[in-house]
Amino acid sequence: MPNLARRRRLWILLAVGGLLIAGSAFYIQYFLARPIGSGPTGPAVDSQPFQHVWTDRRVKVLGLGDSITAGLGADRIEHSFFSRLIANPDDEFADMQGNCLSAALPNLEYENLAVSGSASREHAVTIAERLPEHDPEVFGLVVMTTGGNDLIHSYGRLPPRECAMYGATLAEAQPWIAAFEQRLSTMLDMIESRFPGGCEIFLADIYDPTDGVGDAPSVYLPHWPDGLAIHAEYNRAINRCAAERPNVHIVPLHAAFLGHGSHCRQFWRSTYDAEDPNYWYFDNIEDPNDRGYDAIRRVFLNEIVKHSALRRPDQEHEHDQE
Repeated sequence: MPNLARRRRLWILLAVGGLLIAGSAFYIQYFLARPIGSGPTGPAVDSQPFQHVWTDRRVKVLGLGDSITAGLGADRIEHSFFSRLIANPDDEFADMQGNCLSAALPNLEYENLAVSGSASREHAVTIAERLPEHDPEVFGLVVMTTGGNDLIHSYGRLPPRECAMYGATLAEAQPWIAAFEQRLSTMLDMIESRFPGGCEIFLADIYDPTDGVGDAPSVYLPHWPDGLAIHAEYNRAINRCAAERPNVHIVPLHAAFLGHGSHCRQFWRSTYDAEDPNYWYFDNIEDPNDRGYDAIRRVFLNEIVKHSALRRPDQEHEHDQE
C-alpha cells in the first residue's frame, strides 16, 4: 500500500509537471512569440496598370508625416514604403517587379519631407514652412501618415497632453481629438493650395499593434484603459476629413495590419491571418519592419491605382484590346 501511494503521488507530480511544461510552451508560442517570417507579404498588386503610361504630365510624389513615411524600421532606405512606391529595389520580389510609380509616370519627381518622431503639430509646421507653391504644370501625388505619434507619445512616461496623449482618458482627450481634426483639415487645405495644377492626397489611417485587443502591456507599454477608444476617435477624424474632399483618399493601414501585431500567433482570434501569421512591427513597436513596409507600399499602390485620376482610361482600354 505505501508503494501504491508513492506511485500515485509520482504520477500526479508527473502529470502536473507535464501540464506546466505544456502550458508554458503554449504561452510562449501564442503569447510571447513574435516571428517575423520571410518573403513578400500584404495584398496582391495587379501588374497590368503599370505596363503603360498613365500621364505625360509632370507629377511630384510627395511624402509627408511621421516615421512611417520616413522609413524608420526598414533595414535600408530602398525598402521603405516611400522608396518602394517610386522604384523597385534591386532585390524586389518577383510578384512586384515593375509595379512602381516610375514605371507609369515618366515625368515623375519625388521628395520626402516626413520626419521620424514628429507629431501632427510638426506636420502642420512642415507643410506651412517647407512646402512651396508648385508650378501649375505639376500635379501633386501626396502620401501621408499622421496622428500615430499623437497617440503613443510619450509612452506613459509623462502626464498626457495634446500630441503626446498616452494614458489619457477619453474625456480628457476630447479637446485634443477635436484640435487634431481641425489641424488635419487645415493641413489638407494647405497641401492643396501648394499644387494649383491639382493634387491627390493618399492619407493613411492609424494601425494598432495590439490587433484590436487594446492590451498595451502586450507591446510592453503601461496599461491604457481608454487607448482603443481614443485611437478609434482619431481614425474617425481622419476619415471625416477625407470624406469632405474628393481628392483625399484613405489608405486602410489599420485593417491591413490587423493580425500582424502582438497577437499574430493567436489562431482563435478573428484577426488571425493563417497565410502569414507573422509580426510586421519594428523593435520600437510604433513603426513597421521590412515586411510591414512591403505590405504598406502594396496597400498604397492599390489605393492609388483604384482612385487616381492620373490614369488614362482610354489608354487602358486600348491596351486591353491589344
